[in-house]
Amino acid sequence: MDCKNTAFSTAHRINCQGRDLIIDHPLIMGIMNLTPDSFYDGGYFPLLQDVLRHTDQMIQAGADIIDLGAVSTRPGSKEVSGQEEEKRLLPVLKVIREQFPEILLSVDTYRSGVARKAIDHGADMINDISAGRFDPAMITVLSGQHIPYIMMHIQGQPATMQLNPTYEDVVGQIHRFFEERIACAAQGGIQDIIIDPGFGFGKTVEHNYKLLASLQQFKSFGRPVMVGLSRKSMINKVLNTNPSEALNGTTVLNTIAILKGAHILRVHDVREAFQTVRLCREFVTAASN
Repeated sequence: MDCKNTAFSTAHRINCQGRDLIIDHPLIMGIMNLTPDSFYDGGYFPLLQDVLRHTDQMIQAGADIIDLGAVSTRPGSKEVSGQEEEKRLLPVLKVIREQFPEILLSVDTYRSGVARKAIDHGADMINDISAGRFDPAMITVLSGQHIPYIMMHIQGQPATMQLNPTYEDVVGQIHRFFEERIACAAQGGIQDIIIDPGFGFGKTVEHNYKLLASLQQFKSFGRPVMVGLSRKSMINKVLNTNPSEALNGTTVLNTIAILKGAHILRVHDVREAFQTVRLCREFVTAASN
């Protein structure tokens, strides 16, 4: 593997409402699920004090970004109303923003109305699993906001996406998808875009590993690349494990992703991801000298 063609070779500057985020090494996004039905940790944090405690733990463990999600998008999940999403999200977002003013906060939503209110409550970036396809008004809401937009690829809807995902060329089709969505967002006035291939979102195990093997191809857009591999079925179906047993597999795949050029790791386990980044940095430095 050519270590010169990794995430360490190109720095990106992202504008987060006037705050510069310099991505010159892989960053860690810690997952904060505010749902009762997430595939791994839903329901672990039923009280606000638990949310604040876990947020602090992730920051202390090395998280650069905290990603708050109030709607589960696991395979087979049922849609939750926008009103319920706001009820779960906005009060918590407001308190986290007050308690941890320096940490970057991302909100995981595909609804433009929720995104607008989240920005008003202190969100620094929006993480949209649909890249603006579920709610086209998202592009208009984010236009000119100086809010980074994370655009993910998904085939189908969360409730049905894993029933029979089919591609003729998974890497090529997703590459073309980002060509179109990046152009749409840029035309709409969004400057800072992060792309996420969407591991597990309308993909078979084989599709996921083809994407991971070709991850460096997505660097051709000149945008930071985020990956979410944490405890997913592409690990468990290979190792015959369940999400609670998938930390070691997650670390292995995160390591591969970093060496393939990932700029941001979206994870449940921040401490282990932080260690992974540190060791990969040492390896790349030694291999490049």
